[in-house]
Amino acid sequence: MPNVVVLGAGVVGLTTAVRLAEAGARVAVLTADEPADTVSRVAAAVWYPTRTSADPRVLGWARRTFEVLAAHARQEVPGVVMRPTRMLLREAVTGDPWWAPAVPDFRAVAPPEGYAGQWRFTVPAVEMGPYLAWLVDRLARLEVPVRRHRVDRLADVPAIAAEVWPSARRPPLVVNATGLAAGKLADDPAVHPIRGRIVLVGNPGLTTSVRDEGNPAGITYVHPRSRDVVLGGTFEPYRTETGPDEEAGAAILARCVALVPELAGAPVLGQLAGLRPGRLGGARLAEDVSGLAGSARLIHNYGHGGAGVTLGWGCADEVAALVLDQTP
Repeated sequence: MPNVVVLGAGVVGLTTAVRLAEAGARVAVLTADEPADTVSRVAAAVWYPTRTSADPRVLGWARRTFEVLAAHARQEVPGVVMRPTRMLLREAVTGDPWWAPAVPDFRAVAPPEGYAGQWRFTVPAVEMGPYLAWLVDRLARLEVPVRRHRVDRLADVPAIAAEVWPSARRPPLVVNATGLAAGKLADDPAVHPIRGRIVLVGNPGLTTSVRDEGNPAGITYVHPRSRDVVLGGTFEPYRTETGPDEEAGAAILARCVALVPELAGAPVLGQLAGLRPGRLGGARLAEDVSGLAGSARLIHNYGHGGAGVTLGWGCADEVAALVLDQTP
């Protein structure tokens, strides 16, 4: 197994580093920001392949990630639970969604008044603060350092790795899991920001997630957590301002209270915004045959949009398999 440098410490980078270290590689993570300061920390983080394509490869990533997170819930990994979910449909749909084979208890049921359909299912839900901390701790136990180092060019990574492993006899394999920064690093014009806003309120006792993504006023979802409820949301390509927006927050709150009346009067705890790492054409997971200076191999794993939590472990497994299959 080679030495591997993973660039990025969001959920995609951390899961990839864990899988490579478990496979026996010597791994180091380089990150411009602490894991708790990445966009992953802002994620509502309920398993759901948001705005991803009906591709067999994506279904495989989603199915594998579901399996891993469901196992984490059984093992009581911090922040991970199985969350019952109601998806309300405003238009009649024939057949199940493409991702249904990944969800064991998916079923269509009679909708409430005013809706054309309803799906019920149970999926993993993740509180990202505790979960990111658990991933970092898992890497520490695997003796994987997570180092703050902003990388401006992929070509610089082999030299940086020489400082991490001064006795290494060959250049490291590099995994580019930098999310939004990959647009510049990989010279990929398909990468773009997608702003998402959420509102946090106190939890009045809710245990079921509810989605109404066809709401003409804006995508609407209610995701309970242990101490609060995540209310969403927005999906705004190419918007980058992440400061507070009282008008947008009030609109989200109004939509969610209309959807789940039990939220009326719940104290507002705050508003958050983050930039999802979108990519036209979907996530890029492949080896870059051009490589890097010194014949270092380069694998890209970025562009997951709002589905990093949903696809992360499946992508991490594929990266590890790619490394294992092609390591001399």
